Amino acid sequence: MNQLNLLKSALLKSCTLLLAASLASFACQAAATTGQRLATLQSPDHKLVLDVYQTPVDGGARELRYTLSYQGKPVIRESKLELELDNHLSENAMALKVDRHAHWFDNLAVTAVKPSANDSTWTPRTGERSRIRDHYNAVAIDMVKDDNPIYKLTLEMRAYNEGVALRFFFPENEKGTYYRVTAENTEFSLPAGTKAWFHGWAQAPYALLPLKNWPDESERPLTLELPGGVYASLLEAQMVDYARTKFKLSPTKADTIVTSMHGAADLVSPFGTPWRGIMVADTPAKLAENSHFILNLNEPSKIRDDSWVQPGKIMRVMTQTTGDAKANIDFAARHGLQYILFDWKWYGPAFTFASDATKVAIPDFDLPAIIAYGKERGIGVWLYVNQQALLAQSDTLFKTYRDWGVKGVKFGFVQVGSHRWTTWIEKAIQQAAEAGIMVNVHDDWRPTGEQRTWPNLLTSEGIRGNEEMPDATHNTVLPFTRYLAGAADYTICYYDPRIKTTHAHQLALAAIYYSPLQTLYWYDKPAMSDHGPELEFWDRIPATWDETRVLDGAPGEFVSTARRKGADWFVGTITNNSSRKLKLALTFLEPGKRYEAKIFADDASLPTKTKVAVRSMQVDSATVLDVALLASGGQAVWLTLAK
Repeated sequence: MNQLNLLKSALLKSCTLLLAASLASFACQAAATTGQRLATLQSPDHKLVLDVYQTPVDGGARELRYTLSYQGKPVIRESKLELELDNHLSENAMALKVDRHAHWFDNLAVTAVKPSANDSTWTPRTGERSRIRDHYNAVAIDMVKDDNPIYKLTLEMRAYNEGVALRFFFPENEKGTYYRVTAENTEFSLPAGTKAWFHGWAQAPYALLPLKNWPDESERPLTLELPGGVYASLLEAQMVDYARTKFKLSPTKADTIVTSMHGAADLVSPFGTPWRGIMVADTPAKLAENSHFILNLNEPSKIRDDSWVQPGKIMRVMTQTTGDAKANIDFAARHGLQYILFDWKWYGPAFTFASDATKVAIPDFDLPAIIAYGKERGIGVWLYVNQQALLAQSDTLFKTYRDWGVKGVKFGFVQVGSHRWTTWIEKAIQQAAEAGIMVNVHDDWRPTGEQRTWPNLLTSEGIRGNEEMPDATHNTVLPFTRYLAGAADYTICYYDPRIKTTHAHQLALAAIYYSPLQTLYWYDKPAMSDHGPELEFWDRIPATWDETRVLDGAPGEFVSTARRKGADWFVGTITNNSSRKLKLALTFLEPGKRYEAKIFADDASLPTKTKVAVRSMQVDSATVLDVALLASGGQAVWLTLAK
């Protein structure tokens, strides 16, 4: 479709502007707003309808407000869109007019409303699918402060079938004044009875709470269960030059969530604020399957030749000696892994600037010999580096590691949230890319889709994984919450006795949890393994995919996910702390073809320490498997074309 046809489509199908307000949806009419409708935006499938208004308030001021409906059901009731800015220091320094309005948005005048549309596809270097469609209708509302024409901004809105997104864009200021955003007060007024999967920090446990009496602000993405069977998630995208924004409850409006910035952001125009995304679906499974939504709200890759970005599976060397490293390399080669990791303290105490991350500081650790040994066997080496060393040495460190033959760096204990630390970590990821180094960011940081722009960012933590050994119920929540932000390094274990699930549950996680750097055997050592036959599932499973289907599930209950690489499918199913019986329909298989299914399931009667049974059967797209899951259990299935 050419650009002219796209524009016609946008005008005819999605953007009902001020002169055509009669086409507004029933849901938005029912909002009973007293404002002037500026635009109505519909998703390509017409299920989502976003209305934006400018509403008069006390003293002649004006507010921007919006509503959102899904298939005629209200998702967001009338809610405010607002930034607070304080530019007076820059204005005084440049002898410019100082803005004295109580609220910076009080006197915005609309100058243009511009519809557009896009329907394209792109190919990620790593991903849950080999091609991603970027299909949306859009509208941009240009505004200017009516008493100071140097201050212009645009409210940008997109409507996808998967959700909607809004942000503010500030064009280059003709007088060069700088911008200080002190707060963002975007509201999300939800239907009464909505509940949220609250979690107070990136590695926190989850709790399904009503929209009142929260103990703290909640992390993002924030997944919501609305009355009437609608599911939504609030997220932040392209947060690369700003302060992180969590979610808090409005102190004055019931059932209303408000953005809460982690301090001010000092910015130079032109710039855009992060996208405020609202994903919407009629089932939890569809919400989880749409995890590419956040990627489409980010810029395309800036790495011209990304052939060196190689996904894979990795295990940590628990005892950091040359002998143990070689044993891990041998184990990795035997079991289809691609990398090993040396974790913190290999270069000395991590929390001091006195440690030099270019010098080995532990005995019996010949790093050049280990790298060479791994290279001979097709196993790459990753190194942990804490924030202190990254701050002091990142200008040259990544190039040094490249010269050593190191493949990637795990950033440890990074500071997060403020504008300063946001721009620092984005720069560090870029510096690593320039040196040909892949990245895994650990601890409390979460991505906002920038892995599309910098595909060397393979994964990050920001998740309560097996470092904390959560229970099975927690594990069923994650696909519908944290993984909407992108890949996560859950650090899957297998042999460690502290695991709170069955072993088949852990096996299945490798298919359910997406990470192009998938950590397996996190607390395990090669000597702990009896190389049981069930390890074939992990041996064979890839780390990136051509196709992903979330077959069924609900947060806190169960989840079943199928992923395809080439002609092979890998399916993972887990339950919560309760036993469960499910029907697994294999309708995702290619019709008319027979497949060999290897099923890895819990069997308490087996005399092995892991008690995982392996059986094979012939199946096709009409097959329905009966899945009986133990409490905290799981099942993994590997499907290949029958010979």
